[in-house]
Amino acid sequence: MKLKLLLTLAMVVTFATNALAAPIIIKFSHVVAQNTPKGQAADYFKKLAEERTKGRVKVEVYPNSQLYKDKEEMEALQLGAVQMLAPALSKFAPLGVKEFEVFDLPFLFDSYQELHKVTQGPVGAKLLKKLEPKGILGLAYWDNGFKVMSANKPLKAVADFRGQKMRIQSSKVLDSEMRSMGAIPQVMAFSEVYQALQTGVVNGTENPPSNLYTQKMHEVQKYVTLSDHGYLGYAVIVNKKFWQGLPADIRTALESAMKDATKFANDVAKKDNDEALAGVKKSGKSQLVTLTAQEKAAWKKAMDKAHKDNMGRIGADIVKEAYAATGYKP
Repeated sequence: MKLKLLLTLAMVVTFATNALAAPIIIKFSHVVAQNTPKGQAADYFKKLAEERTKGRVKVEVYPNSQLYKDKEEMEALQLGAVQMLAPALSKFAPLGVKEFEVFDLPFLFDSYQELHKVTQGPVGAKLLKKLEPKGILGLAYWDNGFKVMSANKPLKAVADFRGQKMRIQSSKVLDSEMRSMGAIPQVMAFSEVYQALQTGVVNGTENPPSNLYTQKMHEVQKYVTLSDHGYLGYAVIVNKKFWQGLPADIRTALESAMKDATKFANDVAKKDNDEALAGVKKSGKSQLVTLTAQEKAAWKKAMDKAHKDNMGRIGADIVKEAYAATGYKP
C-alpha cells in the first residue's frame, strides 16, 4: 500500500510539474509591417505552432524592426537573442553566402511559376544547406512579390534614372542593377526609407507594392512604375543549435506549421500586392506608370550588365542552374 501510494504521489507530482512547465519561447523578429505578406504569415505560423504543440511552444512575433534593424537581426539570431527570422534573401551575402544574390538578378523570373521552380527545387534546397556552417537552418522560402520602381519623376526610359539616388538593400547585384541604369544606389535600412524619401536623402526606391503601400512610401513618391523587374522574397531561418535542441515531437509539429504557413504566405503575397497597387491608385498621391514592351526590353538590355558583372561573384554554376530552371536567356 505504501509503495502504491508513493507511486501515485510521484505521478501526481510529475503531472503537476509538466502542467506548470514554462513553454518554449520562440522570438520571431522581422522588419516589415504586420499587414504585409510576411507579417501575416509570421502571425499565422504563431497561431499554428501554438495550436499544434498544445501550448508547449509560445511564438512571440516582433514586427516593424521592434527588436532589431536589418543589419542587426542576423547577428542576434546567431547569438541566440532571437530564435527565428525571415530576412530578405539579399541579407545572406554579407554573411558570406553570396550565392543567394542569384535572387536579385533583374528580370530572372517572369512569373511565380518560374520562381517556384527555383525556391521549391534543387537550387533552393542547395542554397539553404549553405547556411548551416553559419549556425543557421533554413526552413522555407516565403514570397513577397515582384518589385516596382518609385520616384518623384516618371521612370520609363533608361535615361530617366540618370543621377537618381535610389535606395537599395545591401546587395552587389542591386548595386550593379541601379548603376546599369545610370542611377546612384544608396544602401539603407528598411525602417529608415520613408523619412529618407520624405527629406530627399534618396530620390526613389524599389519594392513590392505591399511594402511600398504599408510603409506609406507612396505618400512621398509621385510616380510608381509597374516594372516587375526584380523579386523580393525571404528565407525563414532559425538558430541551428536551438532548433536541434528541441524535442523531436515539437520539431515535427513546428515543421508542419511552417509548411502550412509557407503556403499561406505565398498565396497571400500576390493578392496583397494587387490590393496594395489598388490602394496606391485610390490614394491619388502616386501616379502609376506602365511600361511599353519596348521600354521594358530596353530596361532588360541595360540591366543584363548586372548579370554579367556578378556571374563570378554569385557562382556561375548556381546562376546557370537558375537560368535552366526559369528559361532565362541573357
